[in-house]
Amino acid sequence: PRHWAGLAVGLVGVVIVLWPKLGAVGGGVTAATLTASLVSVLGMSAGTIWQKRYASGGDLVSATMWQYVGGSAVMILGSLAFETRAVTVNGELIFAMGWLVLVLSVGAIFLLMVMIRDGEMSKVASLFYLVPAVTAVIAWMLFDEQLNLLQIAGMAIATLGVGLATAGRQGKGRGIEELKNGELRN
Repeated sequence: PRHWAGLAVGLVGVVIVLWPKLGAVGGGVTAATLTASLVSVLGMSAGTIWQKRYASGGDLVSATMWQYVGGSAVMILGSLAFETRAVTVNGELIFAMGWLVLVLSVGAIFLLMVMIRDGEMSKVASLFYLVPAVTAVIAWMLFDEQLNLLQIAGMAIATLGVGLATAGRQGKGRGIEELKNGELRN
């Protein structure tokens, strides 16, 4: 019950954080973008479950590499079909590519794969509730976007929800498990 309550509280926090941007004029929120977001979340969830169930015992570096090879093939075909292939190399592009490749792609995805391998799926999934809050703080720091009190309260609520969802049992049943595994010592 605590875990489910945490997931519900976290979802409320995420909605509060995103609420001011959902109705923004020119914010790009349409039925198509909401559908694409929902499909993306379902795809990530299905991939995470598949990873945990069938591929969590392998080498993380090679598994990550093959995921990027597959993703790159799809993106290359899409860019050849729909993009102009015109690129302007400047400082903003270099910063953006460095951030996207090193921090988000390599760093965050590798961390996600470690958490999938070592943790419980529901706890790993609940950490996604922190993404909108962290993104809002980064946008505030880097791009001078405004944060209002409602969004800050939403961040606190989302964090509380994640804390509830990921908190482990305090001592209950722990000694028995350790005894079964031969880890309990005098």
